[in-house]
Amino acid sequence: MKKEYYAIIDIGSNTMRLVIYLQEKGGRLKEVENVKAVARLRTFLDPANNLSMDGINKLVSTLSSFQDVLGVYQLKEVVCVATATIRQANNKEEIITIAEKETGLPMRILSEEEEAYYGYLAVVNSTSIEEGITVDIGGGSTEVTYFKNRELIHSHSFPFGALTLKEFFTEEIPTDEELVQLHHYLSKQFHTLPWLAGREIPLIAIGGSARNLVQIEQNLKKYSLAGLHQYKMFDKDIQMVSNYLTSLSPDKLPKVEGLSKDRADIIIPAIQVFHTLYQTVQADCFILSRKGLRDGVFYEQLSKEMGSILFPNVLEDSIQELINDFNLEPKQIMHVQYLTRKVFDYLKQNGIIHLDKNDWSLVKRASYLCHLGEYIDAESSAQHTFYLLANRTIDGLMHRERLMIALIASYKNKTVFKQFIQPYKNWFLKEERKKILHLGALLKFTYCLDATKRQVVKDIHIKKRQQKLTFSIYCDGDCTPEEYQAEKQKKHLEKLAKMDVDLHFLQANVKE
Repeated sequence: MKKEYYAIIDIGSNTMRLVIYLQEKGGRLKEVENVKAVARLRTFLDPANNLSMDGINKLVSTLSSFQDVLGVYQLKEVVCVATATIRQANNKEEIITIAEKETGLPMRILSEEEEAYYGYLAVVNSTSIEEGITVDIGGGSTEVTYFKNRELIHSHSFPFGALTLKEFFTEEIPTDEELVQLHHYLSKQFHTLPWLAGREIPLIAIGGSARNLVQIEQNLKKYSLAGLHQYKMFDKDIQMVSNYLTSLSPDKLPKVEGLSKDRADIIIPAIQVFHTLYQTVQADCFILSRKGLRDGVFYEQLSKEMGSILFPNVLEDSIQELINDFNLEPKQIMHVQYLTRKVFDYLKQNGIIHLDKNDWSLVKRASYLCHLGEYIDAESSAQHTFYLLANRTIDGLMHRERLMIALIASYKNKTVFKQFIQPYKNWFLKEERKKILHLGALLKFTYCLDATKRQVVKDIHIKKRQQKLTFSIYCDGDCTPEEYQAEKQKKHLEKLAKMDVDLHFLQANVKE
């Protein structure tokens, strides 16, 4: 299959960025190249609100440098979009004409509504959040949207961004009085939109300033999982980062771990936007979306092929990508799921261990990805499975859920489980850790019933007699390898059931 690449150039007020995507088998886009240039076009606006010739030259030279990268790929489509600074410039037509003449790249200026819309589209197509407020703070504007049941309800673009808001401060590190003034200004602005206040729903942030906020907080906490997408914070966490940054001297600020040098002078006003909006919304959490405007533009492009603007199954699509990437076998996955459901339902219905629908959801998702690490090395499959799932972004899963699935899918034995969970013990209550271990042990056992990937085990009947579980396992053909592996693993089942387990392997045409 021929690889299809798409490119987008995003001309922002602070930075310009080129991103190249590869379209996956399932239709979704995978980022393969991301080139950033700090152009600060906002600073080239003159008193008459025209972009100066120096600014236009900066724009053209940056676009020309991007063309060198574009030349490496056979591209199906290149899109070049501009936001607040070009949109607000009085000489925007001249800018477009010169840029296209010099670079051959036609530029599309996004309206305020389009900029907000693409941010919303990126969030709902890369998370499982049903209702939320999105915020995207650029250099010269800030977009907010409200969506419910994944449908856009309201959107608005404020004519201020991180570059313009830093004018509230006389120095790089603001005084307490200046922070209060900025907070009051922002609060007044946000309260002009009745649909923002008191929602008590997630606040989802997009863009470079949000990424930097999360990176700083992760470094301060010595966060042990990789990945930024769908990372969750709370009011106190945002305030803690703000307090930390404002306590530093100007020379130390650019050296903060997780903070891009080019954002050192705008990160504090940006964080004030997030914090004030969090309080206005009375948000129940702050979530970072790594997918933003650029992704939203291409989600719209893909929708023309799909016939729908929304991906109906964000998480399922993301799991399917993993199945494709690691050559997992769908036939085996579905068979093991069937066997796992039989055992799960019996244990649940007979009160042997306490299980609910959320537990099944976890073990079902983990069953798609069990033994994924064999792709790298069969001998250390559990270690690779855990590392890959714990540290790879899975759209639709928050970090805690991703970790739970990694622990279940990688289960080998209690000792290895304890090693894997040790750095994250404080993420879970004792009973939660026990439940995750039980689900992992259950999945490990049922995978043994298809050890040779032949689907030789056709059905399972379970009976409880006194303090013993008897499994009648019906096979079609020789099931010696499955029997050997299951006998090895049944001790884990016995521990979670707190009773002996007898396994009887029978031919499918033989009735007990």
